[in-house]
Amino acid sequence: MSKDSLVNYLLHLGDSALITGQRLCELCGRAPALEEEIALMNIGLDLVGQARNWMDYAAEVVNDGRSADDLAFRRDERAYRNLLLVEQHNGDYAVTTCKLFFYDVWHYHTLQSLTNSNDKRIVAIAAKALKEVSYHLRRSSEWVKRFADGTEESRKRLLVAINDLWRFTYELEHPNETAKQLYAEGVITDPQQVANNWRKTVTEVFTSVDIKTPEPAKYMYLDGSEGMHTELLGIILAEMQFLPRAYPDAVW
Repeated sequence: MSKDSLVNYLLHLGDSALITGQRLCELCGRAPALEEEIALMNIGLDLVGQARNWMDYAAEVVNDGRSADDLAFRRDERAYRNLLLVEQHNGDYAVTTCKLFFYDVWHYHTLQSLTNSNDKRIVAIAAKALKEVSYHLRRSSEWVKRFADGTEESRKRLLVAINDLWRFTYELEHPNETAKQLYAEGVITDPQQVANNWRKTVTEVFTSVDIKTPEPAKYMYLDGSEGMHTELLGIILAEMQFLPRAYPDAVW
């Protein structure tokens, strides 16, 4: 098994969870209702915890003295492997909901497939996270339906959000090269099945509220799994990494 491929895949999972959690933290004090704010903060904490587990394992595999904190706070944006989708702006609540829904579907099916990995550590992390992500997906699916079946304005906002975010779903329907390599080596199950299940679940939810699923997104020259990101990731990291970089020797 290629160590580089395994590390990149672990970071792909960890970075996507971490950046999603960081984006959700931006909504603290700004969510449309107190109940929703509590839910979003809890989801964000779940994802940061999951990111920690993936990065702990990645740090052990790298074995160069770096910790999970080093991987989170001392890598530049080109070294990050997260999905492009999760680094996009929160936007209005329809955008936040739609972005979480697309990610949750992918995250759920990815974790479900990883429970069949031949790597026991991956299985353990995925199985634990799957319990939390099952709730995340149930919640975001219900909110998509609320927007679609609510007022004329709420449905309009959801459709705009789908249209604006859809181009970033290419990575969700097309497995990256690292995943393909690990599948070829027998470490994970077929990532294309995850992609197929993503589209199936999205279509089921959209069909239930009379929304037509768009055609698969076209290839973008950017690829988050290869470290090629939108300018937004750099802005996120500048804020998230400020303290560890400004005071690298500080301890609690």
